[in-house]
Amino acid sequence: QVQLVESGGGLVQPGGSLRLSCRASGFTLDRVAITWFREAPGKEREEVGCISSDALNADSVNGRFTISRDNTQNTVYLQMNSLTAEDTAVYYCSTVAGWSRDCSYSHEYDYWGQGTQVTVSS
Repeated sequence: QVQLVESGGGLVQPGGSLRLSCRASGFTLDRVAITWFREAPGKEREEVGCISSDALNADSVNGRFTISRDNTQNTVYLQMNSLTAEDTAVYYCSTVAGWSRDCSYSHEYDYWGQGTQVTVSS
């Protein structure tokens, strides 16, 4: 059974950092590209970034975050720095559609987890 579980969210002050985790089960993460996306109330779903199956690191769309993977832990991470209130959202990790190994279709997903809430506030 394919499952993704996000964790690591919480409340952080503006300018702070958080590291989110995405642990996979039922498959190995090194066979598929992984997209992080986020959803905030009143806003459209937004892609945060994507890491291909053969990459160990990738930059996010906004350039402030870094995506990495640890295949020994079957886990992908999202390191978020210089957080602002605009980053407040529920963050999800997902498998790119069709078990694609690259990020060409990073905006299409097959599986995703329950999400983890990130709140940036003073």
